[in-house]
Amino acid sequence: MEKRLRQSRSRSDVNPRVVGLIPARMGSKRIPAKNVRRLAGHPLVAYTISAALQSDVFDTVVVSTDSEDIAEIATHYGAEVPVLRPFEMAGDTSPDVDWVTFTLNQLAAGGSHYDAFSILRPTSPLRQAETIQRAWAEFQSDAAADSLRAIELCTQHPGKMWLLEADRIVPLLDDGGADPPWHSRPYQSLPPIYVQNASLEIAMTRVISETGTIAGRAVRPFLCRGDEGFDLNDPSDWLLLETLLADGDARLPEVRSPRDR
Repeated sequence: MEKRLRQSRSRSDVNPRVVGLIPARMGSKRIPAKNVRRLAGHPLVAYTISAALQSDVFDTVVVSTDSEDIAEIATHYGAEVPVLRPFEMAGDTSPDVDWVTFTLNQLAAGGSHYDAFSILRPTSPLRQAETIQRAWAEFQSDAAADSLRAIELCTQHPGKMWLLEADRIVPLLDDGGADPPWHSRPYQSLPPIYVQNASLEIAMTRVISETGTIAGRAVRPFLCRGDEGFDLNDPSDWLLLETLLADGDARLPEVRSPRDR
């Protein structure tokens, strides 16, 4: 198989160079050291590295981390860690655009330039190689898209959410005077609303300099299937995933040892 998945594209006759970026900082309050916590025999980050490598979409798979220990684990599983992320870009509130820009600049300084990048977060370990392949194909089919972002139907509809103002609550969304109002209607009768998940994002590198963001203005939706968007946010999510795996109701990407690549 070629280094990257080659298909008929409408974006360009030339296949762009694309890098997979996996953010894996050490700090995590709700699930301590979650990126390297073992799940079914491997550190959590190993599943995202493996899915990225097996997708054959990327010219390079890079882990962005502030930790020497995570860097060693990442390289063991086949990713590259050209430089550690600065401490000031590894906090709870550090915006993605900062570490993405830093990483792309460091790669460029070493002679590696990329037309597009994808962010693949370790907290979505059920994302498969074929998920990434499908997303890349969809992104490439839309020449007008600045980026692509994974979404799923929201389970708590914002039409039933409220803002607290003094001793009153007011609807979060303007339903345009619907009768009955959205907050008093069954979920099934409300317009479908989607929420982003952490599974994946893809963007043209140019959007960072053009808009100062990692999304740009024209964002293509990528609708996750099944459990592709499952996200590990707290200990209860971890316990649920372990149960799903034990019961055979979920599947992790295959993790290959370095000698098998």
